Amino acid sequence: MAVGAVAVRGDGALLLVRRGKAPALGRWSLPGGRVDWGETLPDALRREVAEETGLEVVPGELAGLVERIHLNEGFHYVILDYHVTITGGTLRPGSDVTDARWVLPSEVALLEVSDGLLEALRDFGLEL
Repeated sequence: MAVGAVAVRGDGALLLVRRGKAPALGRWSLPGGRVDWGETLPDALRREVAEETGLEVVPGELAGLVERIHLNEGFHYVILDYHVTITGGTLRPGSDVTDARWVLPSEVALLEVSDGLLEALRDFGLEL
């Protein structure tokens, strides 16, 4: 089980991270990660976003659910993506990502993104 954050700035820019570890090493994705044993989904979301981006968030409504299977890398995740509101912190890449930035909707499709991200974002109601 994993969580992801859908953070959208006032100008429509989306918060993305470039993954520094498998799966999808080097690709752009939503900030997030695994839920630790005994951790609530909101706590996991706050922790993962802070670790990867330096930002503090308040989890909101569920944006959607995606399943990612990477058999050759040994991963199978069910990811619950939540809309979040940024409440503090300073944007900077954390230890398990190589970059973190705000990306305008018109630029998202130009990046090398994780498999299924564009479709998921459209399913979540974002216009890209």
